[in-house]
Amino acid sequence: MLMVPLRNRAVGRQKIPHSVAGMGLVELMIVVLIISLLLAMGVPSYQRVQRKAKAATLVNDFRVFATALQSVAHETGAWPTETTAGVIPPSMTNDQLKISSWTKPTLLGGNYDWENNQLHGGIKYRAALTITGTDLTVDLPILLLMDEALDDGNLSTGVFRLGASNGPLYILEP
Repeated sequence: MLMVPLRNRAVGRQKIPHSVAGMGLVELMIVVLIISLLLAMGVPSYQRVQRKAKAATLVNDFRVFATALQSVAHETGAWPTETTAGVIPPSMTNDQLKISSWTKPTLLGGNYDWENNQLHGGIKYRAALTITGTDLTVDLPILLLMDEALDDGNLSTGVFRLGASNGPLYILEP
């Protein structure tokens, strides 16, 4: 039996081989942690930007459609007759109302709907635009952003408010 001198023997734990050029497990875990923290901070900002973009698109659509309908009402002396959701109001042409935007589903789901002498929340409005449908997603932060852009920032008052099924309602004539 050979005796190894004490000074050459590993005392305590043995040496673990490691590569000088590579990255260890601890370093890799720290990098993954930093990346996940950055992503966690970035996701709410990204969602906020998405919400603002959706609200701006919907506000633009409401304004364009309202202007087209008011123009027809001014030229003919009367508002177009009532239609169902996604159906072009009578006497409207593609030059006046971009039909492809009107007939496709909105960013909230559902379709644009022209309301003439219809009840919403027990109140009858002479002319209004709304979004209705079974697939309508009521996203209150988006609706509040829309209300700030179109009206007073309060969804229960003014010309932009919650209509039937809590869908957005833009009143053109009370």
